[in-house]
Amino acid sequence: MLKLRIMKSYLLVWFNSEGGRPSEVNRRLMSLGFKPMQGVYDYVYEWGSNTDVNEILDFGDRIQLTLNGLGVMFKIETIQND
Repeated sequence: MLKLRIMKSYLLVWFNSEGGRPSEVNRRLMSLGFKPMQGVYDYVYEWGSNTDVNEILDFGDRIQLTLNGLGVMFKIETIQND
């Protein structure tokens, strides 16, 4: 039996006091399909099947454009759950 491999991107966001409001950052990230979470990471995005590196990089570009001007930094980590 084949196991379905699920890819997830985890996002960690760093705010600064001169940047955008956390509620605005949350609204924008949720518009991309991220779900807020508690723990080591702030958000998670679940991919469909057949995701490749180029799609992940394109998505990173979309995240950067979405957060542009809010004065936040982010780290994205995409892993495949077996």
